Amino acid sequence: MTLVKNFLRDDSGQDLIEYALLLAFICLFSAAVFISVGQDISGIWSGAKNATSKASSAAASGVS
Repeated sequence: MTLVKNFLRDDSGQDLIEYALLLAFICLFSAAVFISVGQDISGIWSGAKNATSKASSAAASGVS
């Protein structure tokens, strides 16, 4: 019976679990931010690609 009481009172692993949960939340937040920022950067590069191809086409045809 004392073994069960000692087991229930022992909280030495509590800090490890808290740090693991904190690390998991940080990883999930970071992944969400990277996915969102990645899509924004992709849009920026697509816009730059379209602008340069339009400029290249206009330069090739002699239109200013």
